[in-house]
Amino acid sequence: MSMTVVVTRNVSARVRGFLASVMLELAPGVYAGLRISPAVRSRVWQVLEQWFTHESQASIIMLWPDKEIPGGLEVNTLGTPPVKLADVNGILLSQRPIRHTEE
Repeated sequence: MSMTVVVTRNVSARVRGFLASVMLELAPGVYAGLRISPAVRSRVWQVLEQWFTHESQASIIMLWPDKEIPGGLEVNTLGTPPVKLADVNGILLSQRPIRHTEE
């Protein structure tokens, strides 16, 4: 069992209520569970995947530690997160577009 974190953006009250029933809501749209087993984490993700078809302009990211992979962090995503996750030599990095300003 390990710490699991879920970050949501623009999700319905149904999704927020479900997540709040299984995890602690630390801030609006940010949920954490300290001792969530892989089986429970998988079931929560299955529910989120099923319900996500009814969401509009939403995104959900779930992450948890995984000692078996390089970088030690496993990530699942639904929708378009505000940043792109890039695997660089086995390490997950967040990538943001460069914004050019006109001078």
